[in-house]
Amino acid sequence: MADTTYTLTGRDGRSYPSAMPGSLGGYRRGNLKLYGRLDCPSALRALARGHYVRHRVFFADEETAVAAGHRPCAVCLPWQYARWKDRRNGAL
Repeated sequence: MADTTYTLTGRDGRSYPSAMPGSLGGYRRGNLKLYGRLDCPSALRALARGHYVRHRVFFADEETAVAAGHRPCAVCLPWQYARWKDRRNGAL
């Protein structure tokens, strides 16, 4: 069996090789940085249309995604997104 190496994004936003696949996918282009579940319907539709592919990133966990400056997806992570939005607007 061949060794598979995955490329994940770390807390510092830089890519690194990993023997384990990421548990979350994300998008990073310009100021737009978001993360969500690998089965996110919105991301899957965008990928099927050929979008996101060049700017796709993967994270080991949510803590790493947040530390790297990404926000939660409003579609597949609505509770996390609402919490992020409230914090951003100073509600918490």
